Amino acid sequence: MYNLISRYMSNLSKEEVNDFAIKKNVNLSNEELDFVYIFVKKNWEQVIKNPKLLNLERYQDRFTPENFIKIKKLFIEYSSKYQAFLK
Repeated sequence: MYNLISRYMSNLSKEEVNDFAIKKNVNLSNEELDFVYIFVKKNWEQVIKNPKLLNLERYQDRFTPENFIKIKKLFIEYSSKYQAFLK
């Protein structure tokens, strides 16, 4: 599973991140999109290994209040949904 995720992440584009956000009703500004893309590309392994260590509030100032609430909700939803597959 790790190799599959690793290959996907190495090919992940900024447009794919934006498309996912839009599908989830998160309309990111260019600055927010840049931050999310760079953060995900750099930190996906640590987040997958232990999502509980990620303190999203630390990045709250990088987003509008509305987007931050939506992103936090998505993170909780997806980490609880898929964490069992990543062990």
